[in-house]
Amino acid sequence: MRRRDLLLAGMGLAGAGLATVVRGQQARYPGRVIKLVIPFAAGGSTDVLGRRFAHHMGEVLGQSMLADNRGGAAGVLGCSFVASAPPDGYTLLLGTTGTHAINPTSMVKPAYDAQKDFAPIGLIGTQPMGIAVNPKVPAQTLAELIALIRANPGKFGFASAGNGGIAHLSFEIFKQLGGNLQATHVPYSGGAPALRDVMGGHVPILSDTFSSIVPFHRQGQLRVLATTGPKRSPIAPDIPAAAEFNLPDMVTATSGIFLAPAGTPAAVIDTLHVAMAKVMQMPSFQADLEKLGLEPETASTPARAAAFIAAEIAKWAPVIKATGTTM
Repeated sequence: MRRRDLLLAGMGLAGAGLATVVRGQQARYPGRVIKLVIPFAAGGSTDVLGRRFAHHMGEVLGQSMLADNRGGAAGVLGCSFVASAPPDGYTLLLGTTGTHAINPTSMVKPAYDAQKDFAPIGLIGTQPMGIAVNPKVPAQTLAELIALIRANPGKFGFASAGNGGIAHLSFEIFKQLGGNLQATHVPYSGGAPALRDVMGGHVPILSDTFSSIVPFHRQGQLRVLATTGPKRSPIAPDIPAAAEFNLPDMVTATSGIFLAPAGTPAAVIDTLHVAMAKVMQMPSFQADLEKLGLEPETASTPARAAAFIAAEIAKWAPVIKATGTTM
């Protein structure tokens, strides 16, 4: 009996020791490499933002955060992957206005629920869109472009990175606010081919992220007429905001949203949010955002990020339904 008692006692100690180890591993989050899924192809502005953010997060957390591009279907593939990942804090997502405000309404058969399937950690920043024309288009200002389209209904086309994307829908809002302007959407498979065709004179008008078109404006290959931010952008203060042309509601932007799968422990969310807050205060990261034309959200919280997503869905839903956009 004595030997049996000793064996049982030993097993109990071993079990207690194992439990302590498991608790210690949980307490030491992150204990291994974290994956940040970027639901778009490499090379775009979202990819650049994600990689810089992941680098700085790794520095703060003391554990590597690696960018993982899972592009396809307007971000649906990457978002679906994260939504179904274990909620342990090791598979995270860089969402956007497209993935979490536009897709929820435009998806005929939703592959994920933008609100229920994710736990927001914080909003990184917002980047306004921009409206540009080929230099041969006889419109020097946004007001002149409105007058030109109005005088030639249905004769002008506008290019974007794809049907139902933020650039497409942003211009649809412009059409509505400009007095139900008649201009034809010319969708492309990405921002680069749309940009090339507008610069080449095949399509007269372009809607795209502001930071991506400003360099070509400087080179004289495009004429950027306005930013759709609430005010002029610090990367191009000489270019007016659309609001300056009696279009106060012409404010559209794409955003970077840091998210985890729903069900991720609150302690993990808190750890990631605290690290994110430190990254957002880094001058080097703020400089990165400025180069990308993003305005940082230095005071974001999980609750504010959740409220932002809800507000953006409400904003874009009527535009999507009015245009009949589906995916």
